[in-house]
Amino acid sequence: MSNNSSAATTPIKRKTVGELSLDLSKKAPDAQNAIDQMREQLSEYEENVLKCIKNNRNKYEKEFYVVVLTKKERLMQNVLRGFYFARKTCPTPDYDQAVYRYTKSGDHLEFLWVIPSADTVNLMKNNVAYVPSDQYALLGFVLKFVDGTLLDFAKKQNKEKRDSNIIDTLL
Repeated sequence: MSNNSSAATTPIKRKTVGELSLDLSKKAPDAQNAIDQMREQLSEYEENVLKCIKNNRNKYEKEFYVVVLTKKERLMQNVLRGFYFARKTCPTPDYDQAVYRYTKSGDHLEFLWVIPSADTVNLMKNNVAYVPSDQYALLGFVLKFVDGTLLDFAKKQNKEKRDSNIIDTLL
């Protein structure tokens, strides 16, 4: 009696990120718009933020910051990756960054800001009158980033002097 179960246990062949990237790059440019890319990226975004909180909750006494960095793959420009990490101090505002503050008492997560890519920041700040109304919140963060208001806010969170040029990571 032979047991030939290899056909039943053959794993499903999943495409690699590189294969998916290549498939997307072969499509017409208008087939891969920014909104579709954003929806795909956000599909697991909230889950990853909550996972970061869960993994770091016991490392900090009262509160900590969750930082999400969005990076393009160097060799696959149509692939974006999110990097989620926690830190004790408020980070310096930067491009391709979203920041949250998590307070353990009350289990409270507060969204602080999001800053898009440098190209998007420059496009928005130079074309304020043409920004669609559904992007006004993002425009607000862009303008606060450009004029230094977000940097002042981060320094205040870290109890730094306004003219300090280095965020103290020992707080």
